[in-house]
Formats: sequence, C-alpha cells, structure tokens
Amino acid sequence: MMTKTPPPPLDDSLQDRLARRGLKLTHLRLIAALGHAGQVSAAAARLNMAQPAASRLLTQLEQIFGAALYTRHSRGIELTGFGKRLARRADQILRDLDDIDREISEMGQGVRGRVHIGAVTGPALEIVLPVIRQMRVTHPMIEVTITVDTSPKLVDGVLDGTIDFFLGRILGGVDATHFREIVIDVEPVTLIVRTGHPLTRERKISLEHCMEYDWILQTKEGLLAQTVERYFARTGMSVPKRILRTSSLLMTLALISQSNAIAPVAASVADFYARGDGMRHAITRLPVARDLAVSEYSLIHPRAREMSPASQAFYTAIERQIRSRTPGTRKPAGAGAAS
Repeated sequence: MMTKTPPPPLDDSLQDRLARRGLKLTHLRLIAALGHAGQVSAAAARLNMAQPAASRLLTQLEQIFGAALYTRHSRGIELTGFGKRLARRADQILRDLDDIDREISEMGQGVRGRVHIGAVTGPALEIVLPVIRQMRVTHPMIEVTITVDTSPKLVDGVLDGTIDFFLGRILGGVDATHFREIVIDVEPVTLIVRTGHPLTRERKISLEHCMEYDWILQTKEGLLAQTVERYFARTGMSVPKRILRTSSLLMTLALISQSNAIAPVAASVADFYARGDGMRHAITRLPVARDLAVSEYSLIHPRAREMSPASQAFYTAIERQIRSRTPGTRKPAGAGAAS
C-alpha cells in the first residue's frame, strides 16, 4: 500500500502569511484606532476594550510583523514609520470591508442602502437638491448624507472614504489623475444686499458705488474670495477697505439682512434664498459685475473605487439632472477636467 507524501512545511513567504501568523481583524481595528486616537487608552475605549487587552494585542501585532510599531513616551505612545503605514493600510482594509458589506446588503435589499454626497454651496442647491426631492419619491429607503463644504474638504472626504462623490473642484496640490470628472459649468457669482438697501434706490449704479459700503467675503483661502479679489485687480480697482470675513452662508445672510453690507454669493444661492419657494430672505441682487464667475466645477468621484448600488443610483440621477439643465456656458457631460 502506497503511503502519501506529507505536505511540505508551511513557508512564511507563501500567500496568507500574516493570517497564518495569527493576524485577526481585531488587530487591524486596534492599530487603525490607534492611528486616529494616538493613545492606547483612547483606542481601547473606541473599541470598548480594556487597556490591558489592547496592550496585549499590540504586543502580538509586533510579533506578527516582526517590527517595532510604536514607542512609549511620557504622554503615551507614538507610532513608528512602520506603525503609521500599518495604521493607514488597516484603516483602508476596514473601509473596504465596510464597503463590501454595504454593497452586498444593498444588492440583497434592492433599493436600500446609504450614499454620502458632497457639494459646494451653489451646485448643492441647483443640482443636488432637485435630485434629492426626486429620489425621496423613487428610492425612499436609501439613507442620504449631504456634506456642503469647500472643495478641498470635499476632496479629503472622498480620499478618506467618507464621501462617495461630490460636485466641486480639484484644486492645486491634489493629483487629478486619481479622479473621474464630468465638467458641468462655471459658477456665476452675484452681489447681494438687503431689500431696501440704499443702492437699490439708485437709477444706475456701478461697482465703484459699492465700495462705500461694508463687504462680507469668505476667508482668504476660499475660492470665492480669491475670485472676487482677482476680479477687482482685473478691473483696476482696489479691494474694499471694510471687509468682514466668514465662511458661513448663514452668517452672511444674517449680516446682509441687518446691515447695508454687500456680499458676493453664487447666483444660484441668491436665487434660491430670494425667491418665494425658497427661504424668502429679503435680499436683492445688484445689477453690477455681471461677468463675475468662479471657475468650472465638476461631478467627481475616485477612479479606483467602485460605487455601491445606492451611490450609483444617485450618481446617475445627478448626471441626468446635469444633462437637463438649460445650456449656457455648460460643457457637455464627459468633457475635459476643470482647472
């Protein structure tokens, strides 16, 4: 009777080496939490775990990888270069697993699921809002989160996996090749004042007349503020002397309604807040600087990440909304990337 040749001993260089060494999801969750929290006690608390148990898992993790992952100091611990790399990769692995769980759940439940959309303010009102109204009728079981913020913060949200896609811009310092963009349009800007402002009683006004009043601008790093300041320079005018800066649209509208200040906002924002079916704010658009506009914005999502069924449904609905807009300076869907 022939005897079977025993299998060769496991080679640590073979596939699944870390799993065979004992790596578990608990290890990955702990090192990812440690990368965010910076302290063992805080990371353990995030995971509802006792600190001694967390310390034992960290010791196991170093043994599994054969490398020092952290150093201790008087304020707690600090991840080494290996530890930081592992924390980032563990965070990504856990997000990928969450995505898989979400996708399988959504596929099994049909139209259920979750989607997180980002947008700068103008497109949020002009494009996302109508889509939300429509999708609440056709897909009421999809849980929607909307983040309205500046483009750099929306890019960060997409990169860390918390935002599925967004309407905005990819600005300097970010590798645009990692994203797919559908250019939509430039974003017209208008100057607003309260209804009854002294300028609204003038028969003819110019930008020079506006310089006599307070101005409310975004913070200096904001694209809208930079666009307005470049517009002044291009027209040979100085920046207004009296400026109050805020990144809050709510604060801007409150200040406008209670003073004679002037503020540049996206034209779609001004229209929404002034019209009867909007927020009924007593604001008026000034008929000056009609060519003022922020650079083109796009519909953007990461090339490497596959969208969940729920996200794809909303993305497709937003594409339809973009195509249905009245043609103007808008480029066709699928045109080149924005600057």
